Amino acid sequence: MKKPGYAVKKIDFKAMQGTESLLSGLNLHTVCHQARCPNISECFARGTATFLILGDTCTRNCSFCNVKKGKPEIYDESEPEKVAEAVVRLKLKYAVITSVTRDDMEDGGAGAFAEVINEIRGRSMETKVEVLVPDFQALESSIKKVIDANPEVFAHNVETVPSFYHVRKGADYKRSLHVLAIAKEINPRMTTKSAVLLGFGESEDEVLEVFDDLVATGCDYISIGQYLQPDKEHASVVEYIKPEKFDWYKQKAYDAGFKHVESGVWVRSSYMAETYNLKFKIEN
Repeated sequence: MKKPGYAVKKIDFKAMQGTESLLSGLNLHTVCHQARCPNISECFARGTATFLILGDTCTRNCSFCNVKKGKPEIYDESEPEKVAEAVVRLKLKYAVITSVTRDDMEDGGAGAFAEVINEIRGRSMETKVEVLVPDFQALESSIKKVIDANPEVFAHNVETVPSFYHVRKGADYKRSLHVLAIAKEINPRMTTKSAVLLGFGESEDEVLEVFDDLVATGCDYISIGQYLQPDKEHASVVEYIKPEKFDWYKQKAYDAGFKHVESGVWVRSSYMAETYNLKFKIEN
């Protein structure tokens, strides 16, 4: 299938290599590498990265995601300190923390998220923290454990429309909505966020229904991007969405009630995450 003429980004490779070297030296993982994010070079060049905690191996087998799957190693209890050290050395004002899914852990790894947030707060009080969490099997105790650590943004991605949830092995659309709803119930002032990828073959109506479902949970922000097949073993791209269509979806998302929307070919939930609150203030 022919791709539209998407613009190529200019990269500062020297700055990018500096970030990679720092993360490698601390033996830290990033979702940027694992998921083959198209923005990795740009973000690393800016000195930003989305930290992947709880190891690098996911217990689920989603066919759209390039993160390694299998039996995870024992949790490295020094990981929170390493992440906090990286935040300090990169002088981050905004840190995004995500993880592999750990269905093998009693709390799904929620305690590790809380530890990372607390370590960052202890080392860099001015750094704001966004967490992008797995579904924790929708356990309220796990969700509360993360929220009690007071991240600025609590994110959980629905990823796609319900009819294509076969690409999310082990996940459930209603469960993901429930995670976001529980988060708002626990702390109504907490900013919540989600994301959806397009190009699996979904219809416009299905996407608009997802917008409505997310807003109904109280979700504040949404990211809308193009699904890109990591390799031939993963789910195929059925459609490459044109840039002007992403603009259309952006307006529809605002119409649905989101406070801020990022929509575009290269958009991912963590891409330019630090700008969401700033853009929201400017646009309103």
